[in-house]
Amino acid sequence: MKALGLDVGTKTIGVAVSDAFGWTAQGIETIKRDQDNPEADFLRIKKLIAENEVTKVVVGLPKNMNGTVGPSGEACQTFAKEIEERTSLTVDLWDERLTTVAAERMLISADVSRKKRKKVIDKMAAVMILQGYLDRQS
Repeated sequence: MKALGLDVGTKTIGVAVSDAFGWTAQGIETIKRDQDNPEADFLRIKKLIAENEVTKVVVGLPKNMNGTVGPSGEACQTFAKEIEERTSLTVDLWDERLTTVAAERMLISADVSRKKRKKVIDKMAAVMILQGYLDRQS
């Protein structure tokens, strides 16, 4: 089972993929979203699914600290449903609270410059979302 992990934001989508055994997650890219052409996001994701022989997609679900789902979470739920409809793959939502904060801290501790962090933070958050999901499955 190979899974694709997505950290969906308004400007970018961080992407990670698991190994064939579903044990580890690796970041593969950050998709820059085109607000004028949202179709491009889905085309790129479908291409990544095909290239990586993905059988499941995991989308980070941003929840409020009290567990409720706000506007960002609702947008991610809609995005996940759209992926499911377009690919016929199972799409699971994974609570992503604080993954971006944790990714930022990890990059800071690795002494990654602010400029470089900005380029990889979403991809790193996608890795953390997918790895959390994979760890829970095993």
